[in-house]
Amino acid sequence: MQVALGGTFDPVHDGHRKLFDRAFQLGAVTVGLTSDELAPQTRNEERHIRPFEERQRDLERELERAGDRYDHRFEIRRLDEPTGIATEPGFEYLIVSPETEPTGKTINRIRADRGLDPLEIVVVNHLEAEDGERISSTRIVKGEIDEHGALTPKRQGRPTSEQ
Repeated sequence: MQVALGGTFDPVHDGHRKLFDRAFQLGAVTVGLTSDELAPQTRNEERHIRPFEERQRDLERELERAGDRYDHRFEIRRLDEPTGIATEPGFEYLIVSPETEPTGKTINRIRADRGLDPLEIVVVNHLEAEDGERISSTRIVKGEIDEHGALTPKRQGRPTSEQ
């Protein structure tokens, strides 16, 4: 089975790892990694996003680990439009998070217009950080949590070297 998913993945965290694990459970994985031009357009908040090459390198390392566990191969492709690779033939599954599920439905409409079978949309729920809020790259970049959802000393009320 051919599985598609996409995102910015900056930085990769346990929520992303949950997406990767689910994708590899289903088959061979193709990840659309947002281009430098597309990444800011797909974000609801303004923050620095690392260059494509850096994000690709980190994503490759993560996918190698996950793929080894399931003995499946993977491919990373540049994503230049929000609906990206999933509108192409050859895929059976699309892995999404709850907030990207509507994009999955849009992708299936595009596929239908192109005479392609719809993808089975697999929604993977968010992981919660230790404070009960969801783990996100934005929270990591802001210094609220680490990649595993643990609160940083700043959020725990302990002094940090910045204070």
